[in-house]
Amino acid sequence: MPDHWVYIVECADGSFYTGYTTDVARRVREHDRGEGAKYTRGRAPVELAYREGFDSKSAAMSREHEIKQLSRAAKERLVEAEGE
Repeated sequence: MPDHWVYIVECADGSFYTGYTTDVARRVREHDRGEGAKYTRGRAPVELAYREGFDSKSAAMSREHEIKQLSRAAKERLVEAEGE
C-alpha cells in the first residue's frame, strides 16, 4: 500500500482542488471542516474525486505539480478515468 497520495476533491462550487497527503480520508475530513487548504475554505462540502498512490513523497509531489498544471478538461478526464 502506498504511503503518499495525490488527490483531487471536487468542491461544492464545482471547482477542483489538488493536494498531497499521507492520509486521504483524514485530509478530506479536514477540507470539509474548513481546516484544509485556504482554497477549500468556504467551498465545502468537498467530495473525493481522484487519488493516486506513490511510494515516495518526491514522486507524489512531482505528480501533484503535474496535475495542477493540467487544464480543467484534462482534470475532468482524469477524474472520469478514476471512476471507470
